[in-house]
Amino acid sequence: MKKINLTLIIAIITIVNVNAQTTFGVKAGVNFSSLTLSDSYYEDFKARTSMHFGAVAEIQISDKFSFQPELLYSSQGAKNEYLEDEDGYSEKFVYKLNYLTVPLMAKYYVAEGFSLEAGPQIAFLLSAKDDYTWQDDVWEEGDSGSDDIKEYFKNVDFGLNFGVGYKLDSGLNFGARYYLGLSNIEDEEDYDDEGADYDSDYWIKNNVFQISVGYTF
Repeated sequence: MKKINLTLIIAIITIVNVNAQTTFGVKAGVNFSSLTLSDSYYEDFKARTSMHFGAVAEIQISDKFSFQPELLYSSQGAKNEYLEDEDGYSEKFVYKLNYLTVPLMAKYYVAEGFSLEAGPQIAFLLSAKDDYTWQDDVWEEGDSGSDDIKEYFKNVDFGLNFGVGYKLDSGLNFGARYYLGLSNIEDEEDYDDEGADYDSDYWIKNNVFQISVGYTF
């Protein structure tokens, strides 16, 4: 499946690139990511601040339209915190999901240097960890550590991006983008293998707001 998706992406880029002017660049920025669940009873996630960086290519189709494929490393996930209660107990979890993302953006320039952007994105999970800390003041106990949780998530995620961008003549550019995850990233088969009582209607999806700074060569 992964090989088919990569082949399709390369084919699209090759076809669009014929007789078109192409520029290349780099970008980096901050992520504000979270996870949306089908049932908020299980987890109350808050936004996690992290980062993204990678390479871009802008293929000019006309004066107004261009196609921009990207290859980015994107650190995502979410966190939740249970602050100290009346019994002196508190805990914190940070879920770190790291992806190799491939946004395929269509850009429309509404004014000089200013563009509206939208397009699909496919992402491949590189790693997933759960950093945890808990403290019990009554019993004077506590612990912290990190667990590998990659087996509980699917290797591929899919969704849509919507954003805006502004490019200076010097090549310096700025962007803001929202990623709406459409696919369930939880690995149902893993729960079935462990014999767990799995709810087939339960799902988890990625959501990311990105602010980027880039440079086109």
